Amino acid sequence: MNTRHPVLTALAAGLLAAMSAAALAGSGTSSTESGKLASTYTTFAGSQTNSQALVDGLRNGTPITLETVTPPSSAGGTGTTTATTFQPATGKLGYGNVNIALALARDELAKAGITDPTATEIQSVLNGGTVVLADGSTQNLQGVLTLRARGEGWGKIAHTLGFKLGDVVSASKTDHSHAGADHSRHGNDMAMANRPVHPDHPAHPDHPQRPDVPHRPDIPDHAGGPGH
Repeated sequence: MNTRHPVLTALAAGLLAAMSAAALAGSGTSSTESGKLASTYTTFAGSQTNSQALVDGLRNGTPITLETVTPPSSAGGTGTTTATTFQPATGKLGYGNVNIALALARDELAKAGITDPTATEIQSVLNGGTVVLADGSTQNLQGVLTLRARGEGWGKIAHTLGFKLGDVVSASKTDHSHAGADHSRHGNDMAMANRPVHPDHPAHPDHPQRPDVPHRPDIPDHAGGPGH
């Protein structure tokens, strides 16, 4: 009997299963890293949604859409939401490069006194453009991604913007670590919240009290036999 084909089929099935498991593991790792980065830059981006859009757009080299919410001008009014879409000046970036790009962008705007940037200001600091400062003056930004697209290294870009790359990366890793802990804690809290609650075990009924054993009467002494 020829068993060659069944053996090959079994080997192929095992190989496919191993490849699928590896792909799923890699996907999970990427998702975790993406979530951590998004948590790191949520304040900078204005929301978790905007931050995730930045991370995904830079990672994949795809258009980024950021939303800016303007509160109502008067009580009882309606706020407005403005969407800003732009194409990153670079192509796909690894997560490490995404982190450096966003860290430099955040630090450059903070240096200009802008700590709560709008979507347009984020676009300007990444791709290049003009921002309005607090005193009403304007400042032209070269664009972190534009400088990178020219082939410049991160060290040179940091120096051009007035920073030391080591300091920027060190600070971003600290923020990233804190965000990772918060992200993990949030996931654990959600998992605990979703765990089914086991019903309390019913109390065992009390066993009925055993009746007292009746007292056995004393056995009379045997009468002595005749002649005693």
